[in-house]
Amino acid sequence: MKKATRQPDPRRAQTQDALIRAAEVALRDVSLDELTVSEIARRAGVAVTSIYNHFGSKAGLQAAIAERALHVDREYMDRAYVAQRSPVDQLKAAASEYLQFYLDHPDYFRLLAFPPEPARNPAGRDLNEQIAKRVDEQNARMVQALQAGIDAGLIRKADARELATLLWAAWNGVISLGWRADSLRKSKTQLRKMVALATEIIAAGLLKEQT
Repeated sequence: MKKATRQPDPRRAQTQDALIRAAEVALRDVSLDELTVSEIARRAGVAVTSIYNHFGSKAGLQAAIAERALHVDREYMDRAYVAQRSPVDQLKAAASEYLQFYLDHPDYFRLLAFPPEPARNPAGRDLNEQIAKRVDEQNARMVQALQAGIDAGLIRKADARELATLLWAAWNGVISLGWRADSLRKSKTQLRKMVALATEIIAAGLLKEQT
């Protein structure tokens, strides 16, 4: 007799989504280490036990948030790294899509680009390491694009992984100007111009001189 397939519980999915969203909003005000299960439950309008029932622990909920952020980021990068583009054009598109990811999902961006340091929380530190590993895996496509450009003679010879880290760090630095609380804060329009300019300058430096 064929075993019946267990159908997903829509109420369970709704509760999980409510908890994740409540935690995401709370992280705008407090650090990952300071965020408590009682505060998340209060914001979601559910009992504290719901967090443990659905995610096992606060770290489990944080991991679910990070996984959602990584999934959304991957969708933006999918639009950049398409086969029809040259390696250089892929990198330019990636810069534009990365900025759009920040503009559309600033909380996700901050979690992935500048994860808070949970100094007193071993589980949180482990989560940060997991985020770093997954971000590095996603940046592998940038490494591949750079290596393809080097192999094709379009980009000067260098360590593709180091170049990818440089590009990623440069984009993070420029985009972070968007949430400064002083006169150095940049608008969406200014950020677009700055990211485009930074990418053009870096790309010009990467391009191999044609003889």
